[in-house]
Amino acid sequence: MKTFNENCSIRDFNAWNGAKETKERIINEGKADDFDSLIEDIYPDGLSETQLNDILWFESDWCFENLGIKEEDEEEYRED
Repeated sequence: MKTFNENCSIRDFNAWNGAKETKERIINEGKADDFDSLIEDIYPDGLSETQLNDILWFESDWCFENLGIKEEDEEEYRED
């Protein structure tokens, strides 16, 4: 089983389905290293690609909150 751990970065992870958008947002916001550190802290022994994909897909709000990435709706509201 492949694992995502300290030797791998979200930049290299081949996300699928709904996880793709979360991955790209994290990278575009310049938070890839922060995400890698967060995952390493929570899963020191690594996790499977499916587990990582599920976190990105189904827990995107949690990812964004922990990385300090504002929701797109919040950003639009503040611009108005």
